[in-house]
Amino acid sequence: MVLAEVRFQGKLNLRGDAGDPAFQAAVAAAVGTEPPTAPGAVATAGDRAILWLGPDEWLVVTPAGDEAGPLAALAAALAGTRASATDVSDNYTTVRVAGPKARWVLAKGWPVDLHPAAFGPGRVAQSNLALTNAILRQIDDTPAYEILVRPSFARYLWDWLTDAALEVGCRVEAG
Repeated sequence: MVLAEVRFQGKLNLRGDAGDPAFQAAVAAAVGTEPPTAPGAVATAGDRAILWLGPDEWLVVTPAGDEAGPLAALAAALAGTRASATDVSDNYTTVRVAGPKARWVLAKGWPVDLHPAAFGPGRVAQSNLALTNAILRQIDDTPAYEILVRPSFARYLWDWLTDAALEVGCRVEAG
């Protein structure tokens, strides 16, 4: 199993009315895709992703250093509306877990069903992972996952994942 930190991703909290065509168009123009409206869905545009967090809340994830452009475009497009975009990049760090037994490791502390029929690539969920509030996104069928967690809990989560991997017979490789 590979365990790695994904460093310096940009993260923008986006709030608005998913049913408002002007809001959808503004987001699409700024980010490259409309925010998903289905619970737990992820919309992607190149290296950017919009994660559904709630009926009126999304998290825009960008590559390192790419958040300023979409944030400025969203701020301009959403000015005067009942919507907002806020840079929360420093509020989360991202840990990537990948490998054939990654699902088993996560299942030791994650209450959401990770069976491929229920949770696959392009899905996101929020819950507690090992008593830590986290956002979990499946990236691909490896399976590979990105876990967004508060920086103050990152070391605890890293240690927990390492221990859980040993319990299911995995050797952890730092990526």
